[in-house]
Amino acid sequence: MSALLIPALLAIAYALAMMKFSVWQTQKSLAAGSKPLRDPEVTALAARLARALDLPAIKVNVFDADVVNGLAAPDGQIYLTRAFLARKAQGLVTAEELASVIAHELGHVALGHLRRRMIDFTGQNAVFVVLSAVLNRFLPFIGIWIANLISTAMMARLSRRDEFEADAYAAALLTKAGIGTAPQKSLFRKLGALTGGAAGKPPAWMMSHPATEDRIAAIEAMERRWQTA
Repeated sequence: MSALLIPALLAIAYALAMMKFSVWQTQKSLAAGSKPLRDPEVTALAARLARALDLPAIKVNVFDADVVNGLAAPDGQIYLTRAFLARKAQGLVTAEELASVIAHELGHVALGHLRRRMIDFTGQNAVFVVLSAVLNRFLPFIGIWIANLISTAMMARLSRRDEFEADAYAAALLTKAGIGTAPQKSLFRKLGALTGGAAGKPPAWMMSHPATEDRIAAIEAMERRWQTA
C-alpha cells in the first residue's frame, strides 16, 4: 500500500506546484494582454448584471486573442477575447449574447469553480499515478494509456458538471437582470460555428463541455420549474 501512497502524494505535490505556477502565469499573461471593455452596449448590460447582484460594477476586460472565448481569471476578473468582440462587430453575435457569457463566467467565480478545479486537477494526477501502477502490473505497456484515459474522462465529467452549474447561475442572473435566457440559448446554438468545432470532436464522455442540446434542455427544464414554483 505504501508503495502506491508515496507516488500518489508526490503526484499531488507536483500537481499543486504546477497549478500554482499555471495560475501565476495565466494572471500575468491576461494582465499584460488585456484592456478594459469599451463597447457601450455590452458595458451597459454588464451594469445591469451588477445591479442584479447589488454590486457597484462588474469589470470586464478584453484579452487580445484570436480565439472566440470568455473566461474568468484565477483572481475573479472576467475576460472576453478580442475575437469574440469582433464577431459582434460583424453582426454574428449580439450584445445580449456576450452578456450571457459574462454571466456564465461570473457563475464560475461565484460558485468557486476555479478553486475546485485546482482540487480536481490534483485528484486527477493522484488517480493517474495509482491506476498506472496497478494496471501496469496486469497490462504492461497499455496500462498507462488506460489510466490516462480513465483520469481524463473523470476530469471531463467534473468539468461538465461545472459548466452546467455556471449555466444555471447565468440563467438565473440574466432573468433577474431582465435580459432573459433567450440570448444564452441562442449563443449556444452558434458556438459550434463561432469556434470552428464540428467534425472530429471527441466522444461525449471525453468532452470538457456538455453538448449544446443538453445545455439548452437543462436551462429550459429550470425555467419550467420556475413557472410552477
